[in-house]
Amino acid sequence: MATIIIDGEQKEVADGSAIMDACEDLGVPLGCRAGQCGMCIITIREGMENLEPMNDAEKDLGLDDDQRLACQAIIRSGTVVAAY
Repeated sequence: MATIIIDGEQKEVADGSAIMDACEDLGVPLGCRAGQCGMCIITIREGMENLEPMNDAEKDLGLDDDQRLACQAIIRSGTVVAAY
């Protein structure tokens, strides 16, 4: 199991799974859920290496190196610490 921690609260998710539902449970608002609106941008504080690389939707939004879309990110394993 992997762990996502946002603003001090945490949820476990299966290795290799999307973090979208866990992030929503942890208070990140989701808009389109398709990577188009940018409402769910999170800042990764620790564990970026535990996420799959950015997909095209994230690249198209021009995110900073420490940002990801909660609706698009996939966690490989381990722990990711983020802030919304």
